[in-house]
Amino acid sequence: MSTYVDGFVIPIPKNKVAAYKKMAKLGCKTWMKHGALAYYECIADDVKAPYSLNFPTMCKTKKNETVIFAFIVFKSKAHRNQVNKKVHKEFGEMPGAENFAMPFDVSKMAYGGFKTLIQG
Repeated sequence: MSTYVDGFVIPIPKNKVAAYKKMAKLGCKTWMKHGALAYYECIADDVKAPYSLNFPTMCKTKKNETVIFAFIVFKSKAHRNQVNKKVHKEFGEMPGAENFAMPFDVSKMAYGGFKTLIQG
């Protein structure tokens, strides 16, 4: 079975992690309700690998920031598009959605859709 993954790398102020976690729990509940196969939100722990570019360096994080690595798994790109359409519709219909402030700088977030190359 081949899958499709939406991936995110997000530098975030350490003092905003609790607010992000609250938002991520809602995201998880909503994406899973609409058919995502899996939903992960991960926070940097062991990211100072000396043999490669590490996430904090890549994201140009400041001392008061950490990095979130997140991904959502779908059956296919078409399935991703169907699920995301439902999720974005639901979020757009939430009371107060127009005034919601993200707990991180959205312009520093990296996002992409990925075809699965190998799956174990």
